[in-house]
Amino acid sequence: MKSYLLLFFSIILFNSCSSDDTPTFTVQTEADIINYIEENNLEATKTDSGLYYVINNEGTGNRPNENSVVNIDYKGSFLDGTIYSQSDSTIIQIDQIIEGLKEGLQLFKEGGDGILILPSELAYGTSGNSTGSIPGGAVLVFDITLTVADYADENETAILKYIEDNNLNATKTSSGLYYVVNNEGTGERPTTASNVTVAYKGYYLDGSVFDESTENGVSFNLSQVIAGWTEGIPYFKEGGDGTLLIPFNLGYGVYGNGTIPEVSVLLFDINLIKVNY
Repeated sequence: MKSYLLLFFSIILFNSCSSDDTPTFTVQTEADIINYIEENNLEATKTDSGLYYVINNEGTGNRPNENSVVNIDYKGSFLDGTIYSQSDSTIIQIDQIIEGLKEGLQLFKEGGDGILILPSELAYGTSGNSTGSIPGGAVLVFDITLTVADYADENETAILKYIEDNNLNATKTSSGLYYVVNNEGTGERPTTASNVTVAYKGYYLDGSVFDESTENGVSFNLSQVIAGWTEGIPYFKEGGDGTLLIPFNLGYGVYGNGTIPEVSVLLFDINLIKVNY
């Protein structure tokens, strides 16, 4: 089962109590980290921030940056070895996670694996997490494998392969949208704020259809749809038709919308029937 690092840590594992049943936990220090490293015979490196890391295998693919969306296998534990969370496939936006992971994941390339040891100031600080399952002052240990370094690159590679396999004459925009104009059309061209009527078929790179209008189309405001449509449909005039190839960041984002899977490339065959206003 997938587990998102922005939402995990839901089980309270530190349950030793004082006489008034208030959970207690001794704040852990760098001395505790060093002791853990020595006891486990690790060759760890310390960064300027205080993060300790062990690279078992750096990897050979791309390296993520602070804006990347990645996929990792991980096991999260405390210094006493208690596992509080693990997953063999978790999608993460690096800019939205705790500082120690944000820094640590960028030390690996795709396919790399190792250990990150986060002092509390790079994790959940002196207060712990909101659910109470991570105590204030806790050091966190992550065994991680970076399986996908950046889904933006993955999407781009997949789109280019689809274009080549299907012999398409596609144009890429600065946002990362690809579009194919079969027929530009001869009528009015919409703006990004126009209300339009469009007939469309939406499908994935494997050809499976997830949505389709009737030939009469549907009407909507271009300011109220996914970014790939807002940008892409104005490349056509009334009567025009073609295809939009939309990476996840211009579609339904990292986590999809319930029916659209995570980080999905979406293709739309569109026919701009009318610019309404």
